[in-house]
Amino acid sequence: MNRDKQLMMKELPETERPREKMLEKGVKSLSNAELLAILLRTGTKNLPVNRLAEQLLVKYELAALGNISPQELSKTSGIGLVKAVTVLAGIELGFRLSRKEPEERPVIKSPSDAACLMMAELRYQTKEHFIALLLSTKNHVIARAMVSVGSLNASIVHPRELFREAICYSAAAVILVHNHPSGDPTPSQEDISLTKQLVEAGNILNISVLDHVIIGDGKYVSFKEKGII
Repeated sequence: MNRDKQLMMKELPETERPREKMLEKGVKSLSNAELLAILLRTGTKNLPVNRLAEQLLVKYELAALGNISPQELSKTSGIGLVKAVTVLAGIELGFRLSRKEPEERPVIKSPSDAACLMMAELRYQTKEHFIALLLSTKNHVIARAMVSVGSLNASIVHPRELFREAICYSAAAVILVHNHPSGDPTPSQEDISLTKQLVEAGNILNISVLDHVIIGDGKYVSFKEKGII
């Protein structure tokens, strides 16, 4: 039986395998069904794990899953008690994270706050990492979204990728942060053009782009401080 399940998973196209997709594109790229499929691990002989996850989300809305017992969930075909416990534990962990008090989250009061938050993570990266700090109405950091990872000196950023994350987290505003592997945070013309494009897109969606901070080796440049935005 286990061998049949593994073969069924291998027969899925690469793009439909949630584990492979997560490793290639990051956890943020996965749908709710794909995340659930990873927790489920396997489907049944006649039902791939992705389809089992989709059927669960049709039967129960995501929020409702957290309010049922493992015993009730395990009555679903293809989900035993162990799977039910694993799924509900993962969902509860997500709920607890979402209920964290704002005081526990970093607050961005100035460009230096954003730079300090990201400096250690970005200053020694050998590729450009473009990250969005997603903020609440009081500038608490709700989440840090990895928008793109580029080559030695270029990252590819599409407005839809950035604002999809902002909308997903119900962010009121964003601060853009990326690094220059050269160590020199001086903005390029491409950085400036991209920032203006993202600011315009944010205005349409009513999600403010408050700043763009470029991280170098122990130093940074803020577009807000420079008057670029």
